[in-house]
Amino acid sequence: MIETADAIVIGGGIQGASLAFHLAEKGLRPLVIERSTLASGATGRSSGLVRMHYDLEPEARLAWASFAYFRDWRERVGGECGFTRTGFLQLYPRDAAARLRSNVEMQQRVGISTMLVSADDVARLAPAFRTDDFDEAAYEPESGYADPSGSTAALLAAARERGGRLVQGCEMTAIRVECGRVAAVDTTRGSFSAPVVVDAAGAWARGVAALVGLDVPVTVWRHDTAFIRRPRALRLGHPTVIDDGNAMYFRPEGRDLTLIGLEDDAGIGGEPEEVLRPADEFVGRVVDRICRRIPAMADGELQSTQRGQDGITPDQRPILCAAGPDGFYLDCGFSGTGFKTAPAVGACMAELIVGGRATTVDISAFGLERFSEGRLLAGSHEDRPMWR
Repeated sequence: MIETADAIVIGGGIQGASLAFHLAEKGLRPLVIERSTLASGATGRSSGLVRMHYDLEPEARLAWASFAYFRDWRERVGGECGFTRTGFLQLYPRDAAARLRSNVEMQQRVGISTMLVSADDVARLAPAFRTDDFDEAAYEPESGYADPSGSTAALLAAARERGGRLVQGCEMTAIRVECGRVAAVDTTRGSFSAPVVVDAAGAWARGVAALVGLDVPVTVWRHDTAFIRRPRALRLGHPTVIDDGNAMYFRPEGRDLTLIGLEDDAGIGGEPEEVLRPADEFVGRVVDRICRRIPAMADGELQSTQRGQDGITPDQRPILCAAGPDGFYLDCGFSGTGFKTAPAVGACMAELIVGGRATTVDISAFGLERFSEGRLLAGSHEDRPMWR
């Protein structure tokens, strides 16, 4: 007998888990289908930053609405998300000062707790930092990072408490469409019927969409990170930082590690099944970059490296909409920055599915049609994508 659900979510990462939680809160019985194990794709290798600094207002609003979940996780979801407040700094080179101020003005208008601070202020916040290559920075005192795998597990647990289900080790083979509407999915573990199917498959999203005849511009994108044990002089830690001038970001990891990711030379293309190994020259580049900002890290010790992957779009913004046959939705293309917005994205997609319109945040800008119409999303002062 074919199993039934009110909605089928394809992908057991943070986006699929958030959507399942919000659908279950609305009284639906969602089924999450995961080809491997929970959070085994982009989410499990996510750097987990929780910050609101975006140059596109709808993304800033999604991050701001999501922050309330991370801050009040036990009350809003249950369980633990591992949110750790470190404060967040956005550093831009001097020639991007107008962009910095414009972003902060927009974010303050949204209601985000952010402010402009001077290089001297940054030196007081983080005495180990070099501060001679910028005049101002954006500072979010309440921001930090969280545990992506733990957040996903907590959201799925809450969804299951409300009637949701999870099937792992289950690969998609077909999506059945009857009379112009999705009706069921076929998998390696049997068939499941539902009037709603959501593609939240990360790096696999393009292949899933192709099962209903959609060609979505989601390409596989790969990203390396490193963990360095800080020298004793830096054991007190530091804020979470995006350092635009050095094309990197970094944050504390626990008591004595720093996680570092680079924003350039990301791998794009290929198949999501490829073996994920960091590039050979990656460690040298990481050490060089982090020592530019924190010279004392020259005495640090490499602990490990890892490579993750996600689906990236031409404008590096997500696709959040109904598309193709009735009942089919896209919740994908997060381009490596989706963790921090996932709680609000799940709420918005559940509102769209159940009520026909997102109300938590207006997500209409993230429609699939923008690509065919040549309306790529960009901030008012954006001069390049985040990933270079």
